[in-house]
Amino acid sequence: MCTPHDRHLPSRGGQVTPTVGEQFVQVFVHKIRVNVRPGTGVPIVLCNGIGVGLEVLDQLVEHLDPGIPVVRFDVPGTGGSPNSPLPYGFPYLAWVLGKVLDQLGYDHIDLFGLSWGGALAQQFAFQNPRRCRKLVLVSTGTGAVMVPAHPRVLMKMVTPHRFSDPEYGANIASNIYGGSVRCDPEPVAELFGKHRAAGSLRGYLFQLLAGSVWTSVHALWAVRQPTLIVAGTDDPIIPVVNAKLMHLLLPHSRLYLHDGGHVDVVLRADELAPVISRFLRCEDR
Repeated sequence: MCTPHDRHLPSRGGQVTPTVGEQFVQVFVHKIRVNVRPGTGVPIVLCNGIGVGLEVLDQLVEHLDPGIPVVRFDVPGTGGSPNSPLPYGFPYLAWVLGKVLDQLGYDHIDLFGLSWGGALAQQFAFQNPRRCRKLVLVSTGTGAVMVPAHPRVLMKMVTPHRFSDPEYGANIASNIYGGSVRCDPEPVAELFGKHRAAGSLRGYLFQLLAGSVWTSVHALWAVRQPTLIVAGTDDPIIPVVNAKLMHLLLPHSRLYLHDGGHVDVVLRADELAPVISRFLRCEDR
């Protein structure tokens, strides 16, 4: 049964018809690359992991319900979005995303956040309680205050070297991503190798800085959106205990555990995308 959040939400202003396909949206000093897949109803906005462009989520988009509109974007310094002139925090970036959605013509959205993007999704939902209808948090945690990964894993995350050097990425993939990558690291190496020029070192460092000074652990009780938490039990980057903690702190959440790792939502999109689609379409609730 659908929750009250699934009913019509009051409009924030005049609705316009969003432009589909790839485009650039100017917000203040930022030129944000955006890709919009058309559909009907409330769109799902995808917040990506650290250091990668929006193409990394292609497989996930292909397996989501084709009727759901999908909005993807590159944060400053990744993909096709130029660097930010100054470092930023998640509250500011959530404001930028809101302005992007204003220009696209979307009053209300569902929000998906993968890993680093999960922090942005949580912040946006907290800042925009009436604009964000549902929240999907995948392979993510509560930021600086959480159960951390092993130091050996964290050291490999300090630089974007794994994206720029496919051979190095393949060598370390099983140790940092876990799940299906342990048996076959080539798919994730190929996935990131296609986008090895998709960002800058400066952009990556700004993303790291934003994550290092942010936490949601004190504010999750105030997030009222129905939330789906998806986590792998073999995730070296975000230990699964973090998903269980978020499930306890988020008042309207459900937890879906799978036996995969950090990026299986993309590599096993045929299995996990339907779980997300059902949640968005109010089925299996």
